[in-house]
Amino acid sequence: MKIKLSLLAFLFVSVSFAFQFQLSQNAEASVLTFGPGNSLNDAFGHNAFRIKDETKGIDIVYGYGQYDFDAPFFVLKFARGKLNYLISRHFYSDIFNYYSRENRTIKEQVLNLSTAQKQQLFNYLENNYKPENRKYLYDFFYDNCATKIRDVLSTVTNNSITFEKPESFEPKTFRTLIYEHVNKNSWGSFGIDIALGSVVDRQASAKDFMFLPKYIHAFFEVSRINGNEDLVKSSKVLYERKTDNSSSGFIFSPLVILGLLSVVILFITYKDFKAQKRSKWLDVTLFSLTGIIGVLLLLLWFGTDHTATWQNYNLLWACPLNILAIRQLLKNDVKNWVKSYLKFLIIMLCLMTLHWLIGVQVFAIALIPLLIALVIRYIYLVKSFNS
Repeated sequence: MKIKLSLLAFLFVSVSFAFQFQLSQNAEASVLTFGPGNSLNDAFGHNAFRIKDETKGIDIVYGYGQYDFDAPFFVLKFARGKLNYLISRHFYSDIFNYYSRENRTIKEQVLNLSTAQKQQLFNYLENNYKPENRKYLYDFFYDNCATKIRDVLSTVTNNSITFEKPESFEPKTFRTLIYEHVNKNSWGSFGIDIALGSVVDRQASAKDFMFLPKYIHAFFEVSRINGNEDLVKSSKVLYERKTDNSSSGFIFSPLVILGLLSVVILFITYKDFKAQKRSKWLDVTLFSLTGIIGVLLLLLWFGTDHTATWQNYNLLWACPLNILAIRQLLKNDVKNWVKSYLKFLIIMLCLMTLHWLIGVQVFAIALIPLLIALVIRYIYLVKSFNS
């Protein structure tokens, strides 16, 4: 019953907007910053606009970044970076209840906008929410829920905002900024480090920092509008995250799991060495897995619109060509090109280490034991085939 009443009320307000767009003098426009959640999808937080006008009975939150689940071939478009995202519109009370239940901090910054600027922002958001205007092509770094707040506000204020750097600002790479929200030894971080290329290891500009919601809050706090006026009139915390005592799950972390896997590979290699034999199933498994991962990385690089997946040197250990060697590895005697290819793989692993050391690309720390196991296995195979 409550859901039906809420829906009817929302429809009533929506219809009212169609006939009544003029805000009162008491209206407020603010930016909400929601803290990180527990899942990877929520790990970076969220931003939204809030338009509040008690005189007109309006208290609505507009946010960018809602999935368009009705899009045809949703999963394929998501993977290829061609999925349109949507602007959402909700009652503030519903938004507050949702994020507080999720135990996520909610901060509000009331913007120092003129009555005309508030009206322009409100009109822009309402126009953007129309079915024909709701969709936009999402980009994690350059066109997401946070950058939209900055860009929309700049548009409606005719670029009269001067974004200043917070006192704590220090240069960082995109990957370093990501690490501020995900544990390096987590499966989320592991997946990100595998999928994203060296392009995210370049230094981010001050403007680039604002792809993260917390930096929208930090930059807005010290920025100016109309020359010398503070952009933010007042700030407050609407909900403070309660302490979470959940365990970090180190035992099932990538470093532990891949470490154990590497120990198994090294143990089998040692047993093979002592018995002067070769466990074909292990070689086929390793070359299959690394080859498949390599193919996926190539597709992310060349087959999608995701710019962050370009120039990915994880291909130095996850080589797609490994798939071509699987058939040979099932045989007792391999062709000479396989022996040369194994030496090539060892060189690639050394080159990857060099890339890591000189800062061309930062790789997942959980890969360290696996890379050691791979290079030892490859060296053993070279000696085994040459004996």
